[in-house]
Amino acid sequence: MTKPYEPMPQDWQRALCIVAHPDDLEYGPACAVAEWTARGKFVAYAVASRGEAGIATMPPEATGELRSEEQLRAAAAVGVRDVDFLGHPDGTIEYGLPLRRDIARSIRKYRPDILVTINFYDRWRSGDWNTADHRNVGVAALDAAGDAGNPWVFPELVEEGFAPWSGVRCLAVGGSPDSAYAVDCTEGLAAGIKALEAHAGYLASLPPDNPMSDAAGYLTTKLTAFGERFHSVPAMPFELIGV
Repeated sequence: MTKPYEPMPQDWQRALCIVAHPDDLEYGPACAVAEWTARGKFVAYAVASRGEAGIATMPPEATGELRSEEQLRAAAAVGVRDVDFLGHPDGTIEYGLPLRRDIARSIRKYRPDILVTINFYDRWRSGDWNTADHRNVGVAALDAAGDAGNPWVFPELVEEGFAPWSGVRCLAVGGSPDSAYAVDCTEGLAAGIKALEAHAGYLASLPPDNPMSDAAGYLTTKLTAFGERFHSVPAMPFELIGV
């Protein structure tokens, strides 16, 4: 028998969501973000790229501008005002010191209690192979949590005005196949749908039969299915990894 999800701990006040692309958070985790900001918690985003390689029929420069603007609107829909774009190349984001440094900078800037990302394991729940961008950003976020607290790692960040921050307690991985916790998104679902709809330009580039083109239907079906393990309410599951 599948074990029910436990309620995700709420004894924190600040979160930083770290993902590879504009729209990564909008396929479920943003619904939880809406719940958190409605309760007065602070949430910021750090997005490694501007998604410039995401639309085959548009040049990268135009795509990056479009998708970053859509991400800002999506973030605002769930109560997030602070969004950092880290400037790494969409589709070829590399794990390494530059990525760790940029994430550590955002961690020191926002001083979160928890970090949030999406599934960065080799495979999705469906069994399909995950992208290198997602895998690399997830691992870098875990490592950057330690980097952010060490004054002797990236000392140039101190020179930039970003003092070390060792207050990160865990990384919450939205949609992880190893999720043990969930957030009740009964109220946040509607805002999450608006956030996904904010990516109208990107969604319009998807094939007509792609389920994500119907934001309301896609998220309602997905979170309702997750909620079967969480009191039969719309829910977003998370794995918590201590750092």
